[in-house]
Amino acid sequence: MKQLLLILLIVVLYLLHQDFWFWNSATPLVFGFLPIGLFYHLVYTLVISGVMWLLVKLAWPSHLEAEQTES
Repeated sequence: MKQLLLILLIVVLYLLHQDFWFWNSATPLVFGFLPIGLFYHLVYTLVISGVMWLLVKLAWPSHLEAEQTES
């Protein structure tokens, strides 16, 4: 179940990355100088960073971190 939710989250974020709704306009300006498309990608990047942290915490294969014993 957890794996399915993480995959669904990644798919939704992938679809949100295709921000076609801001392609043809630079207005409104956020904070009076930042175009809305650039602000969207700034927020999107912060969200993606959080999701990557979540993926490492919840889905990282722990067997990769186990020390190898020499025989």
